Amino acid sequence: MFGTMSFGTNCREGGQAESKPDFIHKFAIAQKVCNETLYWLELLYATNFIIEIEFNSIYSEIMKILTASIKTAKNSLIINH
Repeated sequence: MFGTMSFGTNCREGGQAESKPDFIHKFAIAQKVCNETLYWLELLYATNFIIEIEFNSIYSEIMKILTASIKTAKNSLIINH
């Protein structure tokens, strides 16, 4: 449960990052913590609280957002240096 909260807090902190490397760092941590979120989603799916389509949609959207944010920030660092 705490990892799931860390996911949200790291995303929020990334939004207030002091620099691009700080932003990338915060979102990279959030991406790692996403594995714990996946665990909770798997439990919800296994106990029929969510259906397979919801499970796949939620997880893939979270990962798409994190991955795209990190890639954009890294590309920005490369272009600006």
